[in-house]
Amino acid sequence: MSVLERVELSTGVQPAATVIWLHGLGADGWDFVPIVRELGLPAELPLRFIFPHAPERPVTINNGHVMRAWYDIAQQDIARVPDERGIRESQGAVEALIAEEKARGIDASRIVLAGFSQGGAIALQAGLRHGERIAGIMALSTYLPLEASLETEASVANRRLPILMVHGTQDPVIPLQLAEASRQVLQHRGYQVDWKAYPMPHSVCAEEVTDIAEFLVEVLGGGADDREPRSSTILLAR
Repeated sequence: MSVLERVELSTGVQPAATVIWLHGLGADGWDFVPIVRELGLPAELPLRFIFPHAPERPVTINNGHVMRAWYDIAQQDIARVPDERGIRESQGAVEALIAEEKARGIDASRIVLAGFSQGGAIALQAGLRHGERIAGIMALSTYLPLEASLETEASVANRRLPILMVHGTQDPVIPLQLAEASRQVLQHRGYQVDWKAYPMPHSVCAEEVTDIAEFLVEVLGGGADDREPRSSTILLAR
């Protein structure tokens, strides 16, 4: 599996951990780059953020138009007929990114998988099945894909990993009910889900950014009281 093209942003010269953050349908890796400065992470917790670009593919629900997508969507009921092949291909691409980070000296236990919408579905798909313990998953405005196979494919190492799952109560793209059902499935299987809902559509709000920052500090280290805006970053497009 070839490693995806991506945007990389480091908040320090020697990152102590990595966040792999997957964008939503039709966007690209640049979509969430601006959020890093808004997080106000502590200076003593330098992180590498990796924002990969999804491959371009026809998307059935969008009249077959070619766009960046982690998998195809065939109908409005997005979870009913999943594109299992596309989902598993993207899972493999995330695994390749994790392997690359390990080769660069970042242990799997220092890697957070994050994603918005489609990207969040892939973060859950890959993170819950990864063979080594990772630091956590941030599932933003998303749902659990391929639920039926999780029971047999779930990684024992990640049965207790922290999961931040957030959603907008007015989301017209991924219904709140679908996200809540996904949360219930995860909790029923023993996963630690920190669930938060905000009065917003299919988007990101300021309160959510604060919760994301607190989650990253909690699972990757550093004191929440020491959070301060970062004045410099190192940006690299690959």
